[in-house]
Amino acid sequence: MTDAEILHYITTDDRDEAEGLYALARGVREEHYGKDVYFRGLIEFTNYCKNNCFYCGIRRDAEGVNRYRLSAEQILDCCRIGSGLGFRTFVLQGGEDPYYTDGMITEIVRSIRNEFPGHAITLSIGERGRESYENFYSAGANRYLLRHETADEAHYRAMHPASMKLAERKECLYTLRDIGYQIGAGFMVGTPFQTPECLLEDLRFLEDLDPHMVGIGPFIPASGTPFAGHPAGDEGLTLRMVALTRLLLPRTLLPATTALGTLTPDGREKALLAGANVVMPNLSPVDVRKLYSLYDNKICTGDEAAECLRCMALRIRATGFTPNMGRGDSQVPFRPGAAECQVSLKLA
Repeated sequence: MTDAEILHYITTDDRDEAEGLYALARGVREEHYGKDVYFRGLIEFTNYCKNNCFYCGIRRDAEGVNRYRLSAEQILDCCRIGSGLGFRTFVLQGGEDPYYTDGMITEIVRSIRNEFPGHAITLSIGERGRESYENFYSAGANRYLLRHETADEAHYRAMHPASMKLAERKECLYTLRDIGYQIGAGFMVGTPFQTPECLLEDLRFLEDLDPHMVGIGPFIPASGTPFAGHPAGDEGLTLRMVALTRLLLPRTLLPATTALGTLTPDGREKALLAGANVVMPNLSPVDVRKLYSLYDNKICTGDEAAECLRCMALRIRATGFTPNMGRGDSQVPFRPGAAECQVSLKLA
């Protein structure tokens, strides 16, 4: 698609055009993945963070945040519960917390790998050095999620303190891929100062990176942050960005994000109908779920893991899709430089 075609679908308010876009995205997703929706078990193990991103509810200087950290044994217990429920992928997510040294993360990953040799282990713990990433990979981590948040330099500076650099975040993603991880990137829709051209740049960056997963969710303001007074992102625009990403990256995995479900009650179902094919039920202990509050009014903070799983599976089936508890590896080529399949669709 040309830049002009993409910008047209980013900015359109024509409902019929949007529905046509979603139908095309569903067709491409079904061609590669059928109607399967893959489950990942999310373990939010720390809400401490050294960074001060302007949009984030657990930023370093956020006031009134009840901080917590899970022990290695607590994390393993979450994995045991998840495996017992049928999960074959664990996602360990946290703020950039220096308490968890490279050695601690390596030992946690190794313990999970030893107990669950056939499961996929995903880390989402921010920017670290190449040696750190290599150690985690050698210990048994398969995947790494690092949302780039925006590919536009000026927009990145407007959302982050001067100490954080977009170039460094992008370099981390390319390093992770070079090591051999299945990588995930992603961005928010509707953040302050974002333009249609910013979103176009996100899509072009993702085309170059060719990640195995892309997380796209609406911006939702968090109390006590510099962006608390800004409006939330638009549901329709978020869904169009999901669909456009599916068309441009037909073999990537696309989560139906919790943020979309927070913005609107059927947001995750709508994302599946726009080309998404992953959900991430929460395996974290119930007593800490409300504390991992990246934004206000986050859903699914009070459900036991089994209850959350049953609810999500029923909603997926009701939408016409099939819950799949397998690893659901991405069809993006595993090694860098191997991507050869791109689609070109004329939408207008």
